[in-house]
Amino acid sequence: MVIFQDRADAGRRLAGKLSEYSGREDVIVLALPRGGVPVAFEVAKELGVKLDVFIVRKLGVPGYEELAMGAIATGNIRVLNEDVVRSLRMPADAINSVAAAELKELERREQLYRKDRPSPDIEGKIVILIDDGLATGATMKAAVKAIRTKKPARIIVAAPTASRETCDEFAADVDKTICLTTPEPFYGVGAWYKDFTQTSDKEVCDLLKKASSLIRSDISARR
Repeated sequence: MVIFQDRADAGRRLAGKLSEYSGREDVIVLALPRGGVPVAFEVAKELGVKLDVFIVRKLGVPGYEELAMGAIATGNIRVLNEDVVRSLRMPADAINSVAAAELKELERREQLYRKDRPSPDIEGKIVILIDDGLATGATMKAAVKAIRTKKPARIIVAAPTASRETCDEFAADVDKTICLTTPEPFYGVGAWYKDFTQTSDKEVCDLLKKASSLIRSDISARR
């Protein structure tokens, strides 16, 4: 069942499908933390483009947190998985309670990962949104909705693995979708990685710092 050794391996392989964006100053890779960051780091490094994060939080069903009933994103964006909400008859107050808790974690991560750095200017840019996989796609949908308000030139969704249904759903919402693998039955994102160890806050911060250094070195080398 294993397809990728780890997230770095997945990122290097994903970069091969994005080579047309190599070295372009109008391209920015935005990772969905935490698991999307090691994947996106390899893509940004291979392409020689900027890397940043876009904070999104899944709204898990109480008692079954791995099941997404929606997601929230930076910019007061909320997206609901209407099928899940309807089938489980989730009351509005339960959804609001989960959203309030996840907003606190979103704000914590925003402060930790960004520190004093401003949010990236993506108006008129080609934005490549990356996660380590797409199951329901709820978090990515929230990210796309939020990014759309910032007037990018194009939005590309890229992931190493995804359910076929979810990958197809993005076709109408973004300019391009790249899903390296769409195994059926899907089982879940982690099923397709040999090492799916949880990415830590420290790893996220370290990779963002390393990516910043790499892009500065690349700019200096071009001069």
